[in-house]
Amino acid sequence: MSGARVAILISGGGTNMAALVDSMGEDHPGRPVLVVSNRADAGGLEKARARGVETVVVDHRGFADRESFEAAVTAELEKAEADVVCLAGFMRVLTQSFVSRWEGRILNVHPSLLPKHRGLNTYARALAAGDTEYGATVHVVTAELDDGPILGQVRLPIEPGDTAEEMKARLGPWEHRLYVAVLRRFAGGEPGVVQLP
Repeated sequence: MSGARVAILISGGGTNMAALVDSMGEDHPGRPVLVVSNRADAGGLEKARARGVETVVVDHRGFADRESFEAAVTAELEKAEADVVCLAGFMRVLTQSFVSRWEGRILNVHPSLLPKHRGLNTYARALAAGDTEYGATVHVVTAELDDGPILGQVRLPIEPGDTAEEMKARLGPWEHRLYVAVLRRFAGGEPGVVQLP
């Protein structure tokens, strides 16, 4: 998939998006072509513009249902001729029809060691479960929430007295590194699973 055209979907500050865009230099098998946000006030939009990436807002509140919202997102992705779609803090659950349209080409990063702790509040749930480690997973998106083939994981120890906030802050830089490494491999058509650190 050399020269893969990468679109990134965001809802917030766009730190993962910025890390992905910054990684796509001349030696990278992918290049960023579009950042889509479902929120006009997402801080990541300014980060994308500052990096010279085209942006578009598709506000989900302006649509009657998820299907019509996703059709508008798909139209923007098709216009940009996207080959790969990276979810980077995109806070909308995608329907089967959207996932099918982009099957095998949507990546997501989730802050847990999947298949453990799908969904929200992953740090607090890891603490409550008495886990000794936590981390992040990059996977291919399927119709099942936080499911799909795992392309990479980073594992960190849970320290004595850790809080969810401390765990999130410590994981952030590692999460960026993981997503960057997985996207490079995926866009270049390389097999295998990335393991960090």
